[in-house]
Amino acid sequence: MDTDGNSGDASRVVHVRFITKLDRPFKVPNSSISVASNFTRFGLSSVVNNLIQTENPDWEVEPFDFLINGELVRMSLENFLLAKGISAETILEIEYIRAVVPRKEEEPSLHDDWVSAVDGSSPRFFLTGCYDGLGRVWKAAGVCTHILEGHSEPVSSVSIINPEGADSVTVATASKDRTLRLWKFNAEDTRRNPLKISAFKILRGHRASVQSVAAQTSGNMICSGSWDCTINLWQTNEPVSEGDTVSTKKRKTIGQAKESQSEGEAVSSLVGHTQCVSSVKWPERETIYSASWDHSIRRWNAETGKDSLNIFCGKALNCLDIGGESSALVAAGGSDPILKIWDPRKPGTSAPVYQFSSHTSWVTACKWHEKSWFHLISASHDGKVMLWDLRTAWPLFVIDAHKDKALCADWWRGETVLSGGADSKLCMTSGASVL
Repeated sequence: MDTDGNSGDASRVVHVRFITKLDRPFKVPNSSISVASNFTRFGLSSVVNNLIQTENPDWEVEPFDFLINGELVRMSLENFLLAKGISAETILEIEYIRAVVPRKEEEPSLHDDWVSAVDGSSPRFFLTGCYDGLGRVWKAAGVCTHILEGHSEPVSSVSIINPEGADSVTVATASKDRTLRLWKFNAEDTRRNPLKISAFKILRGHRASVQSVAAQTSGNMICSGSWDCTINLWQTNEPVSEGDTVSTKKRKTIGQAKESQSEGEAVSSLVGHTQCVSSVKWPERETIYSASWDHSIRRWNAETGKDSLNIFCGKALNCLDIGGESSALVAAGGSDPILKIWDPRKPGTSAPVYQFSSHTSWVTACKWHEKSWFHLISASHDGKVMLWDLRTAWPLFVIDAHKDKALCADWWRGETVLSGGADSKLCMTSGASVL
């Protein structure tokens, strides 16, 4: 049997009707047709393309994916029907969608050490953190416009505080030097040589390395997770008093901006984890999520400081993100190769509703697509970045661009996947449209 559905024994047939939510020119006639039961998505894609070309001779062939009862088909029609207990005697409705296929791998953006953090939430630029202690602002692959200089140890996490803001943008960095720093720069700045800038505020209070930082949706506050087992909350817009100002008496050199700095203290702390707080997210005004090496995910009320959810995961956790259906699903990965997803709205929340196990080493990063209920990416110490669709257990595609551990990953501009690794590269794969 030819599982590609292009040849082989086609004596068994299935009667199907193709449907789609796509607009013209993707529509095909609504009538039922017969196809070979050994067709997989590749053979079905050829059929749909041929039907479209019948109506539109100028149509350029495009790959499609196929859903039966809401699940992506990843085997022959015959095997799928047998596995799901679906009768082949009736007309089978098959929905087709555009396949997610990356179009281009851009030139990597080179760093001087491990690329430990990336934030692509602004369409105008993306932000990276590096083990050389620097943050970097990039306009495009290889085009660095600003260097954030000041940390004395590796940068472990970065966050764009007002991604849709005006020309002046505020970002936060967290470091193993136990501090967080806030920075401002002009996002519309274009220059051949990157401008070195200093932080306008240093946030002190953690007693150990700061592992993660996340901004409140309003941009007025950030939260941070640390190896001291606490989560600290900080103001980003508090006024600077005279006594707080620390002079930065640096010689003004070419390509370097001179600014004054102030210091800030935590507004409050969330206490409950017993080991490193490895990842924090602040998806709603009063709700913070955290993941920890103590094997738990917690949901906190930012106002009261109380945790309202505690999911025991059985493994030390490295990463966490909130998204999916109604922005309610919790994705996390840690010290095993399995990306897990929970739905806190369901009873018995401790059991994940999805598990994806194609990685071969620790999962270091996970990120939902901002506008899709189904898609998210993950990065791993196996060096790979994978794109997942909740409607199938297999990754839609695997990005194998790193020569060492992949440490961080994010989306940029909706269809570009960014990833950083221990090979000192920030890799960019574009054209991965999921909508």
